[in-house]
Amino acid sequence: MHQSTDPYVRVRGAREHNLRGVDVDIPRDALTVFTGVSGSGKSSLAFGTLYAEAQRRYFESVAPYARRLIHQIGAPKVDSVTGLPPAVSLEQRRSTPGSRSSVGTVTLLSNSLRMLYSRAGAYPPGAERLDSDAFSPNTAAGACPSCHGIGRIHRTDEQLLVPDPDLSIRQGAIAAWPGAWQGKNLRDILEALGHDVDAPWRELPARDREWILFTEEQPVVTVHPVREAERIQRPYQGTYMSAHRYVMRTFADSKSASLRARAEKFLTDSPCPVCEGRRLRPEALAVTFAGRTIAELAAAPLTELDGVLASAPPGGEAARVLAEDLRARIAPVTELGLGYLSLDRTAPSLSAGELQRLRLATQLKSGLFGVVYVLDEPSAGLHPADTEALLTVLDRLKAAGNTVFVVEHDLDVVRHADWLVDVGPLAGEHGGRVLHSGPPAGLAEVAESATARHLFASPESPEPPRPVREARGAVRLSGVDRHNLRGVTAEFPLGVFTAVTGVSGSGKSTLVGQALAGEVAGRLAEPGFPVRRLVEVDQKPIGRTPRSNLATYTGLFDVVRRLFTASEEARARGWKAGRFSFNVPGGRCETCQGEGFVSVELLFLPSTYAPCPQCGGARYNAETLQVRYEGLTIAEVLSLTVEAAAVFFAQVPAAARSLRALEDIGLGYLRLGQPATELSGGEAQRIKLATELQRLRRDHTLYLLDEPTTGLHPADVRVLLRQLHGLVEAGHSVVVVEHDMDVVAGADWVIDLGPGGGAEGGRVVASGTPSEVARTPGSRTAGYLARALGV
Repeated sequence: MHQSTDPYVRVRGAREHNLRGVDVDIPRDALTVFTGVSGSGKSSLAFGTLYAEAQRRYFESVAPYARRLIHQIGAPKVDSVTGLPPAVSLEQRRSTPGSRSSVGTVTLLSNSLRMLYSRAGAYPPGAERLDSDAFSPNTAAGACPSCHGIGRIHRTDEQLLVPDPDLSIRQGAIAAWPGAWQGKNLRDILEALGHDVDAPWRELPARDREWILFTEEQPVVTVHPVREAERIQRPYQGTYMSAHRYVMRTFADSKSASLRARAEKFLTDSPCPVCEGRRLRPEALAVTFAGRTIAELAAAPLTELDGVLASAPPGGEAARVLAEDLRARIAPVTELGLGYLSLDRTAPSLSAGELQRLRLATQLKSGLFGVVYVLDEPSAGLHPADTEALLTVLDRLKAAGNTVFVVEHDLDVVRHADWLVDVGPLAGEHGGRVLHSGPPAGLAEVAESATARHLFASPESPEPPRPVREARGAVRLSGVDRHNLRGVTAEFPLGVFTAVTGVSGSGKSTLVGQALAGEVAGRLAEPGFPVRRLVEVDQKPIGRTPRSNLATYTGLFDVVRRLFTASEEARARGWKAGRFSFNVPGGRCETCQGEGFVSVELLFLPSTYAPCPQCGGARYNAETLQVRYEGLTIAEVLSLTVEAAAVFFAQVPAAARSLRALEDIGLGYLRLGQPATELSGGEAQRIKLATELQRLRRDHTLYLLDEPTTGLHPADVRVLLRQLHGLVEAGHSVVVVEHDMDVVAGADWVIDLGPGGGAEGGRVVASGTPSEVARTPGSRTAGYLARALGV
């Protein structure tokens, strides 16, 4: 059949990652959901094969010179793909956006708002009309010159730099100075300059104290150091640097995270006194629209901004056209449940789910036709009430003449699909097969599908409810006033499993990740406080480069390297543990510097990555690979899955403990050397949790988890819950921010925030046992929780 009239995308021989020569046909102009347990291969099929192939074809059409300028993903391992239209990918990006990135820049709404002020704003009499760039804090034309468009400035003062004025300089009064030789050097320079370094700080003249701490001068003097008698004492030229200058330079320029963190302790973060935190020049802030400055409208929730634009008095054709365009762009954002966000909300403060939905809203306005949208768990971080709005948006994309591919675990999204591709049956090498490709109802006949067991579970036979545990004390928060929380009081019981629920933007992460975490952290050393340890398990990456991996993060690699170092062969050569690291010279392959791959420069073609020709991807040099432990080289050990490694290291207690913790939490399919950059947010969070589980202590620990079921198949959720409830049974406390109603139904205590998001949220709507919260009128969660409880 001719490709242009074939209504299917046909994949033949897909072998990406763990896919086993997969053949599958998927209809175009339909909503297709890819399902399967974590690590089964569904993302390898949707993103690694279909999207990658669409990208490759697009790049083929680009001029060779231009191709060199575009970062590409490699060609997928597949025999053929036919009937594939151009594709748009909306992944949950793992990288952290920059601090200047915001809701306005992600959605492009800021551009439209700046244009509105430039063309249709009310200018002061005699003022020059400004270009739209003058309304951006990210351009030289618009940024406040004092804070460079950041809106906040870092300052320090004498109290921060010298916390104990009774000490002398020699005794370490200037706490902000560096330690060791560098600090002694500055002290010796001061002494050479004639300052008294032995008098208590408070007794020094005010003018001297001011100069020592804040001068911008950098005098050079000859220092005659006083050291032990037996050491040679050579004079040297020393340059003085004030404590303020040292702190500011370290904070701005240091590549060391620990040095930056130390410098930050001596700084206060406050709104810029020139622009009062509004980030713009006075000329831009003098222009208004509907009586408000651009900073005021950018700080308003999108629902309020929409209302201002709707009720603004007519101000000519330009104002009408620009305001209508802005409202049309805001509509899909509010439709996806994000109306509580403001344009100036920074992108790093958004969840991965919020970021993906913002990009989805931008695509809705783009009006593309005939493309494939490939979405990565768009329901992540969504309350069931918000998921309904998401389904409407997906239907609109399809109705506009597009094909929608969604990798998803949410059963409501799965039920809504026109077509289902179920991959499995298990993870890693036990997966990689298409178990079903067809309408969702047909999956019921596939006995080995984990998805089928949950999708068609009989409502008449729910699991028996677990008895609610009794709390042993509580942590009480009162008057919490942060973000959209206004004077909130909440009580978190201890010794139980607590779930915090509410629609997106209701204040859950603020209450748990900031208020509760801050309160507990500040009281850990307090005598009689029942919690002795605080463990926060978030979804941030476990490393930002391919050199960080599962084995290095969990500490397992240290154990493995010690085993290789203790081998007879290594001892005979006098090798230490560093020889078996791919991060330092010695044992690593120097051709690829331990990366395992090299960049190949092609004339008139983009660079591509290929396995290192020297080591073949092993990362180590040939000599290092001559040493074996139980028959395997260090490279072969790193390529083992957690499951295979657990068998291999069964007799090594230190390794077995780490591996058992990873297996127990459902990560048996990951390879030990799997780069951190290839892991999802959910996988990173579970690795962190497994790392904690392997070093389980007896002290009462409070575990805080932010949506731990993100990216998990219902079968994997059960595995995770077994571990979390096990922590509570061991005498600890667990608090989860969660949207999965089955998880919430199994909790001992529920705190529901809302009733809405943003300004309409920030209140405790209900708290109690799951059955009590399910009966609370006015709670958006109650009806969904009641359904999960079967009441």
